[in-house]
Amino acid sequence: MRIDIKGVIIGNDEKWIYDYFDMESTCPKDVVSSMEKANGQSVEIFINSGGGDIFAGSQIYTELKSYKGDVKIHIVGLAASAASVVAMAGKSDISPTAMVMVHNVSTLAGGDYHDMEKASEVLQEANKAIAAAYIAKSGMSEKDALAMMDRETWLTAQQAVDKGLIDSVMFEPTQLVASYNSGMLPQSVIEKVRNEIKNPFHSEPKATSQTDFLMQQKAAQAKLNLLKLKLT
Repeated sequence: MRIDIKGVIIGNDEKWIYDYFDMESTCPKDVVSSMEKANGQSVEIFINSGGGDIFAGSQIYTELKSYKGDVKIHIVGLAASAASVVAMAGKSDISPTAMVMVHNVSTLAGGDYHDMEKASEVLQEANKAIAAAYIAKSGMSEKDALAMMDRETWLTAQQAVDKGLIDSVMFEPTQLVASYNSGMLPQSVIEKVRNEIKNPFHSEPKATSQTDFLMQQKAAQAKLNLLKLKLT
């Protein structure tokens, strides 16, 4: 089953307002409802979201992580902020034209300096809570995860894969690797054999006797044995 996480990520109570204005949005209830319909079948999550409410994002992340069936995540546009947390919830790939963005948690606060200090403390703890998703997915340290968030880091598809946040880039050529692992020779080896072994029969003068033919066969076999040594 396909589940879209598109537009802003919001709390359940705000969903009707976005729907009223015909604005694309996703709330936890949307995802939970779709997962209940899937009833343990495999689900594919398609993400294109700039993020939103971190607690709504946390709930979606948790629902996906605890789902009994297989979860495959596809980032097709942007997975930013809270949406980047959701992207950490399962096996994932990313379009080569898509991006991932992580940054610090933010809020609006008012009051005296005690209130501001308290708000700062809460935000720093919230950063650690969000960083836990990146750490669990990639294995990076908390220090590195928090530093990445503090810089508001924008990652290309390959950079996200290199950091371990995403598993693979979509549409990458994998056929040759799969064929080699299944026992087929790489194309480079085939070409080398074709050039160095098969061609000698065409490059050598045509045999005029059985003795010449046997000598050419021995020479070709010797080249083949030498090539095998080079390949190993």
